[in-house]
Amino acid sequence: MTSVIPPVAIDFASLNFTTIVPMLMAIVGALVILCVDLVNKKLDKSLYVMLTVLFLFVDLGTLIGYSGNVRGFFDLLLVDGIAILSQAIIVFASILFILTAMNKLRFQEHRYPEYFALYLFVVAGFQFMVSSDSLILIFVGLETSSMALYTLIAMHNRKNAIEAAIKYFTMGALATAFFAFGSMIFYAVTGTVELGQISEVLTESNFENYPVILLGVVFLLGALGFKLSLVPYHTWVADVYEGSTASLAGFLSVVPKIAGFVVALRFFEIFVASGDMYVEIILYATVVLTMTIPNIIALVQTDIKRMLAYSSISNAGFAMGAILIGTTQATNALFLYWIMFFITNLGGFTMLWLNRNKDYSFASDHSLEKYSGIIKTSPFTATMMGLFFLSLAGVPPFSLFWGKMYLIGSAVNAGYIILALIMAINSAIAAYYYLKPIVYIFLKEPAEDGIKCMVNATGPVKTVIGFCAIVTILSIFLVEPLLNIISYYVQISGY
Repeated sequence: MTSVIPPVAIDFASLNFTTIVPMLMAIVGALVILCVDLVNKKLDKSLYVMLTVLFLFVDLGTLIGYSGNVRGFFDLLLVDGIAILSQAIIVFASILFILTAMNKLRFQEHRYPEYFALYLFVVAGFQFMVSSDSLILIFVGLETSSMALYTLIAMHNRKNAIEAAIKYFTMGALATAFFAFGSMIFYAVTGTVELGQISEVLTESNFENYPVILLGVVFLLGALGFKLSLVPYHTWVADVYEGSTASLAGFLSVVPKIAGFVVALRFFEIFVASGDMYVEIILYATVVLTMTIPNIIALVQTDIKRMLAYSSISNAGFAMGAILIGTTQATNALFLYWIMFFITNLGGFTMLWLNRNKDYSFASDHSLEKYSGIIKTSPFTATMMGLFFLSLAGVPPFSLFWGKMYLIGSAVNAGYIILALIMAINSAIAAYYYLKPIVYIFLKEPAEDGIKCMVNATGPVKTVIGFCAIVTILSIFLVEPLLNIISYYVQISGY
C-alpha cells in the first residue's frame, strides 16, 4: 500500500505576519483604488492621489513602528535594519513624487485610476526586493515593479512614450533572463537561493567551481546593472527619461535604484568580505566607467532632462563605489549620499515638470534655449533651478556636497585613494556641465517663446519644492542626525 504523508500544520503565529504588513498596505491601497473606480468612474484624479498618499503614509507608519521578528513567511522575508531603512526611503520618496501629480497639467495617464494603482504595485515590488535575501522573492519583487513601470511609461500620451516603454521592456526582459540564469547557477553550485546560506556554502567550500561562480556573478551584475543603469547597461536611460514625464523620470532616477543598491549590497558583500580579487576588479571597472562615461556624454547635451538622465547614471556609479569599498562607513555613506541625491533630484525634476509647455519651435521640451533669461521673467523659478543644479554639481554647502564628501572620505579611509581621486575628478566634470543651464538661466536674454514659469503649480507641488529647497540649503544641520539614524539601522543589520 502507498503511504500517505499527513499534511503539516502551519502555525499562523510562526509566519510572523507583521513582516509583510508594510508591503500589504501598498497592495491593499492599489486594490482599493481599483474597487473605488468600479463603483464610480467619474471621480477626480485628486482623490486617487490622496488615497495613494494615505496608504503610503500608513505603509511608512508600519515601518517606523516596526518591532517584530527579522524573519518571516517561511524565512523568505528578511526585515533587518537595512530593509526598514531602505523601505522608508522608498515609501517617503514615492509620497513626494506622487504629490507632483496634483498640478494643473492635464496628462492622459492621470485620468486613469489604474495609473495610481500601478504606482502602488511598483512601490510594493521594490519593498519586497529590499526585504528578502531569497533570490526567488527578489526576482518576484523585481518583476512586479518592472511590469508596472513599463505600463506607467506607456500610458503617457506622447509619440515617444511607447518607444520608451518598449526599450525599457526589452532591456528589462534581458535583465530578467540574466537574473534567472545567475540565480540558477548559484542554486546549482550551493543548493540554496538564500544569500546568507550561499555565503556560508561558498566560504566552507573555499569557492569551489570558481569559474562557474564568477559566471553567475557576471549574470547577476548584468541584471542589477540594468536596474541601477550601470555602464554598459545604461543605454536605455536617456530615451526612457525623455519619453516619460519629468515627474516619472525623476522617480525612475531615484526609487528603483535604492532597491537595486540594497540587493547589490547583500549579494556583493559575500565576495567583498572574502577579498575576492576578480569580483573586486569587475566592480572597480564598472564603478569607474559608470562615473566617467555618462559624465562625458552629459557635457554635450542640449536638453536638460537628458543631461539629468546621464547625471543620474554617474551618481549611481558614485553610490556603487560604496558597495565596492565594503566598510561600515561606506555603507552609511551610500544611504546618506542617496538621500541627499533623492532630495536634490526630486527638486530638479519637479521644476522641469512644472515648467513644461508644448512648444514645437524648440528642439525638445526642456532645451537649454527655452530656459534662457528666466531670471528676468520668473526670479523664483530661476532661483530654485539654480539651487538644485548647484547642489547636483556638488557645490558646498548644498546637500549633495556632504554626500560626496562623506563617500570620498570613506574611500580614502579604506585605502582606495585612486578611486577617491577619480570621484573628485568626476565631481569637477559634473560641476562644469551644470554651469551650462545656470549660464542660460541667469546670464542670457529671455527667449521669445520661452517657458511660462510656474503656471502649472498648485499648493501640494509648491510644498514639495519648498521642502526640497529647505533640505538642500540646511543640509549641513541634517547630516549628523541622518548619519546617526543610518548608522543605527546599518549596525543592527551587521554591515
